[in-house]
Amino acid sequence: MSPDASALRRLDLPDARDVLAAAARIAPHAHVTPVLRSQSLDALAGCSLHFKCENLQRVGAFKFRGACNAVMALDDADAARGVVTQSSGNHGAAIALACRQRGIAATVVVPEGATRAKVEAMRLYGARLVRCDAGQAPRDAATAAVLAETGGVLVHPFDDPRVIAGQGTAALELLQAVPALDTLIAPIGGGGLLSGTVLAAQGAGERDGRRVEVFAAEPAGAAEAHASLAQGERVRNAGTDTLCDGLRADIGARPFALLRQAHAEQRLRAILRVDDADTLAAMRLLWERLKVVVEPSAAIVLAAILRHPDAFAGRCVGVILSGGNLDLDRLPWAS
Repeated sequence: MSPDASALRRLDLPDARDVLAAAARIAPHAHVTPVLRSQSLDALAGCSLHFKCENLQRVGAFKFRGACNAVMALDDADAARGVVTQSSGNHGAAIALACRQRGIAATVVVPEGATRAKVEAMRLYGARLVRCDAGQAPRDAATAAVLAETGGVLVHPFDDPRVIAGQGTAALELLQAVPALDTLIAPIGGGGLLSGTVLAAQGAGERDGRRVEVFAAEPAGAAEAHASLAQGERVRNAGTDTLCDGLRADIGARPFALLRQAHAEQRLRAILRVDDADTLAAMRLLWERLKVVVEPSAAIVLAAILRHPDAFAGRCVGVILSGGNLDLDRLPWAS
């Protein structure tokens, strides 16, 4: 059953037009990232793979797209108040850089256990960091306290219509670069990237009649999105037992509404759960075959394709590699 239309409107959801507007807004700031191919990975997967390398985006992740769109969309009065967010790394660095470019303050609530390299990147780009305990509830409580203290503007890492629209520009570029695509796959944590990807695919259909189906990859140890779609309501705090530190967040209200609608219309085909061992094997494959550095939260998409070959057999697949930020002193396959 499709979600109630009036409930969707109350959430102030973005649509495909917002993705196009975001692309124009961030064009002076964001990179158009390359699309890479590998014949050996195609043969292994049994389909045609087109890798969108958001690990080569500014701050090393797709997160700059949404953060940049949100920060640059603020009016001057709101921008002067500064921006507050919560992040385990990539979004925080993206907000810090976008705010630095606009000349405004950025404060990031960072949970304990965040990857050292990501924390250092946030500092490098000029953010003020506020540490908190791990888990969604402590993050939310600390963020509320900082907002009360600073009077800043909240830019949520995934449950924000401006962020969702900005994240959708990665898929928009990929669809423009490879007109033959019939499938997209992206990782899911909080759902900003995946819901933006769904909007970009929907927009392609509205503009030229293309039918582009979307899949998601989610860690088996943090499968809130899969459970949420199965139960028809948001499931929270289901688990964070995964090496994919960027995918441990609960799914947001806006992403869930968009994804539930897309799933009901069969535009979002499935959320595929992936074990960490498969993700790490795929991560190593990507390093070896594509010669690019990706983090586990990015490699999970290839792992999902290799684990579920029948779902992708013969397809032309756009694969969003979400980021490449990890601690090189603690590689997961090092002895």
